[in-house]
Amino acid sequence: MQLMKKTLEKLRVLINEGTEYRSGPKLVEFFNGLGFKDTYAYGGGFPSRWVYTDERLTSLNGKPELDLCIRNLFSPINFVGRMPELDQLISDFNMYLSFDGWNVIRNGKEITFRKTDQIDALKETKVIKDITEDEFLNHEFSDLPVAKIGLDGSLQPVIELRIDEIRKCMQSKAPLATVLLCGSTLEGLLLGIALLHPRQFNQSTAAPKEKDGKPKAFQDWTLSNMIDVAADLEILKEDIKKFSHSLRDFRNYIHPYEQMTSRFNPDDQTAKISFQVLKAAIFQLATIQ
Repeated sequence: MQLMKKTLEKLRVLINEGTEYRSGPKLVEFFNGLGFKDTYAYGGGFPSRWVYTDERLTSLNGKPELDLCIRNLFSPINFVGRMPELDQLISDFNMYLSFDGWNVIRNGKEITFRKTDQIDALKETKVIKDITEDEFLNHEFSDLPVAKIGLDGSLQPVIELRIDEIRKCMQSKAPLATVLLCGSTLEGLLLGIALLHPRQFNQSTAAPKEKDGKPKAFQDWTLSNMIDVAADLEILKEDIKKFSHSLRDFRNYIHPYEQMTSRFNPDDQTAKISFQVLKAAIFQLATIQ
């Protein structure tokens, strides 16, 4: 399969963070599964994630390994409990891939390819505006209506104290502390909502499942699970889901070794996005009560 530059760019985004966030070591692991024998170099000896992915995709383009790359990327086993999300990702990718004369098809647990003469992107009749990072950050939020969310009475003051602490971290230019506090606070908020609406959260197609197919207990959900289900239930809008990547794995960054392994070094921009995600979530959660 030979893909055009734009399709490869879309594929790069899906590999790096569209399907899941892949750190440098995770990217090396992903491409080594396609026949490469790379080693991740710590201490600045490794190119940027995007450059590395571009180089590997260029090398694979036109080879059978590129087909395997796409199959691995969309493998249903990586989306257990999140099949609607997988189907949407495939649909979005097909809008690009159809220009190359192909479509990705999911048939149960199998990912295959089909030749096509139709351009999927040209079928679009509804134009959906994709909010940019600047537009998201420029949205002003006044006083945060935590009280309107309807949380347990003892939880609300804890959330409000954390928000005050986050503001102090922002003023002190402490981005890592900001991200950790924003992630834990958002997780607490969504857990509080899940406890208020257990049936809806457990019955969501995005709810994480045990091996027997039953929903996991809420204490075993990750922040990523909480965000995905809240978005599936339309409690949170897609902008929250889109810009929550810096928060989803916040627990890993609590440990210095995990932070080193993932090479996660948040800056002021990361902190701003994280706090904006939390603020937007509070406003959206306050409207469902």
